[in-house]
Amino acid sequence: MTTTLITGANKGLGHETARRLVEAGHSLYIGSRDAVRGQRAAERLGARFVQLDVTDDASVAAAVRTVEAGGGLDVLINNAGIAVAGEHGGEPGAADLTADVLRRTFETNVFGVVRVTHAFLPLLQRSAAPVVVNVSSSLASLAEVTTPGSPRHAYPGVAYPASKTAVNMITVQYAKAFPGMRINAVEPGFTSTDLNRNTGHQTVEQGAEIIVRMAVIGPDGPTGGFFDVNGPLPW
Repeated sequence: MTTTLITGANKGLGHETARRLVEAGHSLYIGSRDAVRGQRAAERLGARFVQLDVTDDASVAAAVRTVEAGGGLDVLINNAGIAVAGEHGGEPGAADLTADVLRRTFETNVFGVVRVTHAFLPLLQRSAAPVVVNVSSSLASLAEVTTPGSPRHAYPGVAYPASKTAVNMITVQYAKAFPGMRINAVEPGFTSTDLNRNTGHQTVEQGAEIIVRMAVIGPDGPTGGFFDVNGPLPW
Protein backbone atom coordinates (compact mmCIF):
# COMPACT_ATOMS: atom_id res chain seq x y z
CA MET A 1 0.00 0.00 0.00
CA THR A 2 1.26 3.48 -0.89
CA THR A 3 1.85 5.70 2.15
CA THR A 4 1.37 9.43 1.62
CA LEU A 5 1.88 12.52 3.76
CA ILE A 6 0.20 15.84 2.94
CA THR A 7 1.23 19.00 4.77
CA GLY A 8 -1.49 21.51 5.58
CA ALA A 9 -4.20 18.91 5.01
CA ASN A 10 -6.86 19.71 7.58
CA LYS A 11 -8.80 21.94 5.14
CA GLY A 12 -8.99 23.22 1.56
CA LEU A 13 -6.94 21.66 -1.22
CA GLY A 14 -4.94 19.49 1.16
CA HIS A 15 -8.07 18.01 2.70
CA GLU A 16 -9.69 17.30 -0.68
CA THR A 17 -6.45 15.75 -1.98
CA ALA A 18 -6.32 13.56 1.11
CA ARG A 19 -9.93 12.47 0.60
CA ARG A 20 -9.25 11.49 -3.01
CA LEU A 21 -6.09 9.58 -2.19
CA VAL A 22 -7.74 7.68 0.66
CA GLU A 23 -10.43 6.69 -1.84
CA ALA A 24 -7.65 5.54 -4.17
CA GLY A 25 -6.32 3.23 -1.48
CA HIS A 26 -3.43 5.24 -0.04
CA SER A 27 -2.49 4.95 3.61
CA LEU A 28 -2.56 8.63 4.37
CA TYR A 29 -1.13 10.99 6.96
CA ILE A 30 -2.86 14.31 7.53
CA GLY A 31 -0.12 16.78 8.45
CA SER A 32 -1.52 19.73 10.37
CA ARG A 33 -0.15 22.39 12.70
CA ASP A 34 -3.49 22.52 14.53
CA ALA A 35 -3.84 19.24 16.43
CA VAL A 36 -7.60 19.49 17.00
CA ARG A 37 -8.46 20.29 13.38
CA GLY A 38 -5.95 17.78 12.09
CA GLN A 39 -7.28 14.96 14.23
CA ARG A 40 -10.86 15.73 13.22
CA ALA A 41 -9.92 15.75 9.54
CA ALA A 42 -8.09 12.44 9.88
CA GLU A 43 -11.07 10.84 11.60
CA ARG A 44 -13.45 12.11 8.90
CA LEU A 45 -11.28 10.73 6.13
CA GLY A 46 -10.10 7.47 7.64
CA ALA A 47 -6.52 8.74 7.67
CA ARG A 48 -3.81 9.08 10.32
CA PHE A 49 -2.95 12.39 11.93
CA VAL A 50 0.56 13.70 12.49
CA GLN A 51 1.15 17.09 14.06
CA LEU A 52 3.40 19.04 11.72
CA ASP A 53 4.45 22.68 11.73
CA VAL A 54 6.58 23.12 8.62
CA THR A 55 8.30 26.17 10.18
CA ASP A 56 9.60 24.24 13.18
CA ASP A 57 12.55 21.83 13.06
CA ALA A 58 11.50 19.90 16.17
CA SER A 59 7.95 19.44 14.89
CA VAL A 60 9.17 18.13 11.55
CA ALA A 61 11.68 15.77 13.21
CA ALA A 62 8.92 14.39 15.45
CA ALA A 63 6.70 13.85 12.40
CA VAL A 64 9.49 11.92 10.68
CA ARG A 65 9.77 9.62 13.69
CA THR A 66 6.01 9.03 13.69
CA VAL A 67 5.87 8.23 9.98
CA GLU A 68 8.96 6.02 10.16
CA ALA A 69 7.45 4.07 13.05
CA GLY A 70 4.30 3.64 10.97
CA GLY A 71 6.20 1.91 8.18
CA GLY A 72 7.78 4.58 5.99
CA LEU A 73 6.76 6.99 3.24
CA ASP A 74 6.24 6.79 -0.53
CA VAL A 75 4.63 10.11 -1.44
CA LEU A 76 5.21 13.56 0.04
CA ILE A 77 2.88 16.41 -0.92
CA ASN A 78 4.15 19.82 0.16
CA ASN A 79 0.86 21.68 0.26
CA ALA A 80 1.13 23.98 3.31
CA GLY A 81 1.32 27.60 2.22
CA ILE A 82 0.44 31.15 3.22
CA ALA A 83 -0.10 34.57 1.69
CA VAL A 84 0.53 37.44 4.09
CA ALA A 85 -2.05 40.22 3.87
CA GLY A 86 -1.05 43.86 4.08
CA GLU A 87 -2.70 46.73 5.91
CA HIS A 88 -5.48 47.01 3.35
CA GLY A 89 -6.34 43.32 3.14
CA GLY A 90 -4.63 42.10 -0.02
CA GLU A 91 -1.07 40.95 -0.52
CA PRO A 92 1.27 43.96 -0.52
CA GLY A 93 2.47 45.23 -3.87
CA ALA A 94 5.98 46.41 -4.55
CA ALA A 95 5.48 49.85 -2.96
CA ASP A 96 4.30 48.34 0.33
CA LEU A 97 6.37 45.18 0.48
CA THR A 98 8.56 44.83 3.56
CA ALA A 99 11.33 42.41 4.34
CA ASP A 100 9.22 41.07 7.21
CA VAL A 101 6.36 40.11 4.89
CA LEU A 102 8.77 38.43 2.49
CA ARG A 103 10.50 36.59 5.34
CA ARG A 104 7.22 35.33 6.83
CA THR A 105 6.01 34.14 3.43
CA PHE A 106 9.24 32.35 2.61
CA GLU A 107 9.40 30.74 6.06
CA THR A 108 6.35 28.62 5.26
CA ASN A 109 6.26 28.47 1.47
CA VAL A 110 9.97 27.95 0.75
CA PHE A 111 11.93 27.08 3.88
CA GLY A 112 9.05 24.84 4.98
CA VAL A 113 9.23 22.88 1.73
CA VAL A 114 12.98 22.42 2.10
CA ARG A 115 12.75 21.61 5.81
CA VAL A 116 10.11 18.91 5.29
CA THR A 117 11.60 17.45 2.11
CA HIS A 118 15.09 17.26 3.59
CA ALA A 119 13.82 15.58 6.74
CA PHE A 120 11.79 12.96 4.89
CA LEU A 121 14.38 12.21 2.19
CA PRO A 122 15.79 9.15 4.02
CA LEU A 123 12.32 7.60 4.19
CA LEU A 124 11.52 8.45 0.58
CA GLN A 125 14.80 6.93 -0.59
CA ARG A 126 13.74 3.60 0.94
CA SER A 127 10.55 3.58 -1.14
CA ALA A 128 10.36 1.57 -4.35
CA ALA A 129 8.56 4.44 -6.11
CA PRO A 130 9.07 7.74 -4.27
CA VAL A 131 7.11 10.81 -5.33
CA VAL A 132 7.23 14.45 -4.22
CA VAL A 133 4.56 16.95 -5.28
CA ASN A 134 5.18 20.63 -4.53
CA VAL A 135 2.07 22.79 -4.73
CA SER A 136 3.07 25.90 -6.66
CA SER A 137 1.11 28.56 -8.59
CA SER A 138 0.89 29.98 -12.09
CA LEU A 139 1.99 33.23 -10.41
CA ALA A 140 5.39 31.54 -10.16
CA SER A 141 5.71 31.54 -13.94
CA LEU A 142 7.99 34.36 -15.08
CA ALA A 143 6.71 33.82 -18.61
CA GLU A 144 3.10 34.30 -17.52
CA VAL A 145 3.74 37.21 -15.17
CA THR A 146 5.62 39.12 -17.87
CA THR A 147 2.98 38.61 -20.57
CA PRO A 148 0.75 41.72 -20.89
CA GLY A 149 -2.92 40.86 -20.84
CA SER A 150 -2.40 37.74 -18.76
CA PRO A 151 -4.28 37.53 -15.44
CA ARG A 152 -0.91 36.77 -13.86
CA HIS A 153 0.57 39.95 -15.36
CA ALA A 154 -2.08 42.00 -13.57
CA TYR A 155 -1.35 40.54 -10.13
CA PRO A 156 0.45 43.17 -8.00
CA GLY A 157 1.67 41.06 -5.07
CA VAL A 158 5.34 40.19 -4.71
CA ALA A 159 6.01 37.84 -1.80
CA TYR A 160 3.68 34.97 -2.71
CA PRO A 161 4.68 34.76 -6.40
CA ALA A 162 8.36 35.05 -5.47
CA SER A 163 8.01 32.24 -2.95
CA LYS A 164 6.40 29.95 -5.49
CA THR A 165 9.04 30.76 -8.11
CA ALA A 166 11.60 29.66 -5.55
CA VAL A 167 9.61 26.46 -5.01
CA ASN A 168 9.80 25.78 -8.76
CA MET A 169 13.58 26.12 -8.75
CA ILE A 170 13.83 23.88 -5.69
CA THR A 171 11.67 21.32 -7.52
CA VAL A 172 13.95 21.30 -10.57
CA GLN A 173 17.15 21.00 -8.56
CA TYR A 174 15.83 18.21 -6.34
CA ALA A 175 14.58 16.33 -9.40
CA LYS A 176 18.05 16.49 -10.97
CA ALA A 177 19.72 15.43 -7.73
CA PHE A 178 17.39 12.45 -7.18
CA PRO A 179 16.61 10.95 -10.61
CA GLY A 180 15.07 7.87 -8.99
CA MET A 181 12.27 10.02 -7.57
CA ARG A 182 9.40 11.70 -9.38
CA ILE A 183 9.49 15.33 -8.15
CA ASN A 184 7.17 17.90 -9.72
CA ALA A 185 5.53 21.27 -9.08
CA VAL A 186 1.82 21.73 -9.74
CA GLU A 187 -0.58 24.62 -10.24
CA PRO A 188 -4.05 23.80 -8.88
CA GLY A 189 -5.67 26.86 -10.47
CA PHE A 190 -7.52 29.75 -8.80
CA THR A 191 -9.34 27.68 -6.22
CA SER A 192 -11.69 29.00 -3.56
CA THR A 193 -9.78 28.52 -0.27
CA ASP A 194 -8.92 30.47 2.86
CA LEU A 195 -5.61 31.41 1.21
CA ASN A 196 -7.39 33.78 -1.18
CA ARG A 197 -10.29 34.57 1.18
CA ASN A 198 -12.49 32.25 -0.92
CA THR A 199 -12.36 34.45 -4.01
CA GLY A 200 -11.23 31.66 -6.34
CA HIS A 201 -13.54 30.52 -9.14
CA GLN A 202 -12.70 26.81 -8.87
CA THR A 203 -13.89 24.28 -6.32
CA VAL A 204 -11.42 22.33 -4.22
CA GLU A 205 -12.50 19.25 -6.14
CA GLN A 206 -11.30 20.86 -9.37
CA GLY A 207 -8.15 22.25 -7.79
CA ALA A 208 -7.09 18.95 -6.28
CA GLU A 209 -7.20 17.15 -9.63
CA ILE A 210 -3.63 17.90 -10.71
CA ILE A 211 -2.22 17.29 -7.22
CA VAL A 212 -3.81 13.85 -7.12
CA ARG A 213 -2.75 13.08 -10.69
CA MET A 214 0.90 13.82 -9.96
CA ALA A 215 0.78 12.04 -6.60
CA VAL A 216 -0.10 8.72 -8.24
CA ILE A 217 2.39 8.72 -11.14
CA GLY A 218 4.63 5.71 -11.51
CA PRO A 219 8.41 5.44 -11.91
CA ASP A 220 8.07 6.14 -15.65
CA GLY A 221 6.22 9.41 -15.05
CA PRO A 222 7.60 12.92 -15.55
CA THR A 223 9.97 14.58 -13.12
CA GLY A 224 11.33 18.09 -12.73
CA GLY A 225 8.25 19.60 -14.37
CA PHE A 226 5.64 22.27 -13.71
CA PHE A 227 2.07 21.23 -14.52
CA ASP A 228 -1.55 22.25 -14.32
CA VAL A 229 -4.53 20.10 -15.19
CA ASN A 230 -4.01 20.78 -18.90
CA GLY A 231 -0.31 19.87 -19.05
CA PRO A 232 3.12 21.53 -18.72
CA LEU A 233 3.34 25.20 -17.83
CA PRO A 234 6.02 27.70 -18.91
CA TRP A 235 8.64 28.57 -16.32
